[in-house]
Amino acid sequence: MKIHDLITTTDALADLCERLATSEFVTVDTEFMRENTYWPELCLVQIANTEEAAAIDPLAEGIDLAPLLDLLCENDDVLKVFHAGGQDVEIIVNLTGKTPFPIFDTQIAMMAISQSEQIGYANLVDHWQNIQIDKGARFTDWSRRPLTERQIEYAIGDVTHLSVIFPKMLKKLIKTGRGAWLDAEMEKLSDASNYVTDPASAWKRIRQTGRNPQALGRLKALAAWREGEAQHKNIPRGRIMRDETLADIANHPPKKQGDLAKVRGLSNAWKDNDIGKRLLKVIEEAEPLPKAEMPEKVKRGAPLGKEGALVADLLKLLLKIRSREIDVAPRLLTRADEMEALAAGVRDLQVLQGWRYEVFGKDALELVEGKTGFTVKDGRLNMTHIDDAHGDAHADMGAALAAE
Repeated sequence: MKIHDLITTTDALADLCERLATSEFVTVDTEFMRENTYWPELCLVQIANTEEAAAIDPLAEGIDLAPLLDLLCENDDVLKVFHAGGQDVEIIVNLTGKTPFPIFDTQIAMMAISQSEQIGYANLVDHWQNIQIDKGARFTDWSRRPLTERQIEYAIGDVTHLSVIFPKMLKKLIKTGRGAWLDAEMEKLSDASNYVTDPASAWKRIRQTGRNPQALGRLKALAAWREGEAQHKNIPRGRIMRDETLADIANHPPKKQGDLAKVRGLSNAWKDNDIGKRLLKVIEEAEPLPKAEMPEKVKRGAPLGKEGALVADLLKLLLKIRSREIDVAPRLLTRADEMEALAAGVRDLQVLQGWRYEVFGKDALELVEGKTGFTVKDGRLNMTHIDDAHGDAHADMGAALAAE
């Protein structure tokens, strides 16, 4: 494979993208910094096909990334392959408002052909190529220039290995017939709305146990305000205020700005600075959360009842057995909350639809309805239909009587 020098000009980038545009797929990775900023700062882009690979410097003076972004977001003939690409895609959405398309994520794909739920890149390479990657440059400052040869070599390795692994993975997916299992997961990756932060919805990410409409209304207003402050200053939202502090203020709002100095997590300066004034104004103007926006009551444990909780535990045991039998990640089949809902009598569930029903949901439903049970054979747990188990027991008893 040909490895190019670091690309720092628009002309060189355009030439590269013109050649890559004829490929069936390209593998893509990015290096970025976001420890001190709200928006991730793109510092390097790596891209490869089966014949060549390159690293692109988006910080190079005068470079225009348009040829690369067109290849990623406008060329539907080339499949874009990432590994755990959520943050990479987020950066591209920030730049273009679009996601790369069509898209394939090897971390997600591994769930369909192994029991690995979030396999890291180093373990992926070790699994498919028996190569141990040197991760020494992983925590480098990618914004500093010039980049060293070791940094560039490390970064390009993230796409050169992937360009070898992806065809092997695709071949196995085709052989096992599990490619269709991933359609919905890849569609989620392609939805740009998943990467755009809506300040009006920011409060939903904050842990809040109460259901007081006034407190929740303040929480919504404060979370949206914090998001706006962080975006405007381009700093992490936690630098404005931590979630715990935000929730505390929503539940116990200060009556005057001077009281902010008493809030745990805020400095004394808040009692008379401008950001403190803006915060107090948000609190004063916050409206109670409308009934239509109230979060649903979370049902855990006790509402299932003791018997229902036991059934849920049996379903989780079945999930472990089935995942082991067919070598698939449990999370791809179902989630814990779905199994609890199934045990509680809910039937409008994803696990009872499509391929998930055929692979796991059908047996799970039969277990809930008492049509199947567990048996131990040769030291291993197995699923057995109740009628089959009774038949085997009757056969064994008949044989014993005949022997007498």
